[in-house]
Amino acid sequence: MGLIKDDFMLQTETAKRLYHEYSAPQRIFDYHCHLNPQEIAEDHKFRNVTELWLGGDHYKWRAMRAMGFDEKYVTGDASDEEKFQAWAQTVPDTVGNPLYHWTALELKRYFDIDEPLNGDNWKEIYDKCNQVIEERNYTARTLITNSNVDFICTTDNPYDSLEYHKQIAEDDSFDTVVVPGFRPDEAFAVGEQKFVDFLAKMENANGIKIDSFAKLLESLEDRIQFFADHGSNISDHGLAKIAYVEADQAEIDAIFEKAAKGEAVTDEEYAKFQSALLRELGKIYHAKGFVMQIHFGAIRNNSTRIFEQVGPDAGVDSVNDQAGVAEALNGILDSMDKTDQLPKTIVYPLNSAYFDVVGTTLANFQSNNQGFKSRCQLGSGWWFNDTKYGMLKQFKSLSEAGLIMHFVGMLTDSRSFISYTRHEYFRRLFCDYIGDLVERGEIAEDEALLERLITGVSYNNAIQYFGFEK
Repeated sequence: MGLIKDDFMLQTETAKRLYHEYSAPQRIFDYHCHLNPQEIAEDHKFRNVTELWLGGDHYKWRAMRAMGFDEKYVTGDASDEEKFQAWAQTVPDTVGNPLYHWTALELKRYFDIDEPLNGDNWKEIYDKCNQVIEERNYTARTLITNSNVDFICTTDNPYDSLEYHKQIAEDDSFDTVVVPGFRPDEAFAVGEQKFVDFLAKMENANGIKIDSFAKLLESLEDRIQFFADHGSNISDHGLAKIAYVEADQAEIDAIFEKAAKGEAVTDEEYAKFQSALLRELGKIYHAKGFVMQIHFGAIRNNSTRIFEQVGPDAGVDSVNDQAGVAEALNGILDSMDKTDQLPKTIVYPLNSAYFDVVGTTLANFQSNNQGFKSRCQLGSGWWFNDTKYGMLKQFKSLSEAGLIMHFVGMLTDSRSFISYTRHEYFRRLFCDYIGDLVERGEIAEDEALLERLITGVSYNNAIQYFGFEK
């Protein structure tokens, strides 16, 4: 008996109606993901379901390791069939984990398979999936098109050539808009070799000699404009912690000089540099009409053995914690807002314990002269929070600290071309949450209000917030 039925996750009659009438028909606006733009530009054809489904999916890798599978069957040199079999044997044991639901959704929506995957039927399902991939010509573009995706924002380094984005934009045969997302994480890596390497890559990209903090900002601003010229108005930042420590220009210049030479910096120096750089980037984003996204709270590459064997993004990251989140986040936002240079901002804490802290902080900085609704937003459940309970917790925090009517909704944050079912999962949970409140008598049975709420969070709010015009 299949798990995914028409009313999957929808517990009330109101929830069912809201989902089927208002949410399900909406297209997808994916404003943050990690899809490879080269694969989209070249319309990559997947050789089999293992490449499509398991390649790069660290969520699945974590579960497979928990099953005791040797790394050979996770990221190693086992055959594609062997890796799929290992994943199939893992699936029944993911009960209670979002992977259990995601797997069922992906099999149902992309392969018309309505039976639970397990260690007994793996070969039959493996062959059926591969047959579907071939018969339906599943490529990067056909999967995007079949998923009803209007807009994709990828994640790109400031020094990237963006040649593939240009190629996609010039191809009239593909309707989905694909823009680059400006992600300058390496610019914050003072005290590490990657910062020195970053400076060299930036100089090679635009010819600006970066020999001071001021020149670093000039170079970054030049590349932000380069991204804007390629259709982007979206930035993103992955920070381990939120910091705000004030420093004068002489201190920042001194820290830059040390870092440019490859010298170590103290924790306090790092915090001062991060504060100054994020503040100044925010001002540039404000001037150029960019949205600033901040993802914070991941502690990465925790297993030295797996990191040395596989590399980064291998599934050995976890939730971080820190003291002073509220003071630091208020400080950094205020440093831009007090000169009226705070851009539209979305903040995603990986530690759900900070949802209320972040939500109430962002509410301090909604005032603006442009008429933006909910200029500062608590972002959707991210990574370890794009689960049933993570999403519900985010809904509740956002509802109580801000205006959920203006919420920009879900994003995939994925490297997989079949992760768009996460939008369906999100929409079902959101409709169930709102439907329950209606039936409890906590939200009026006002059809116009409910339609605006559901269609807005599902799609329309993101269109307006990011200023998207196709």
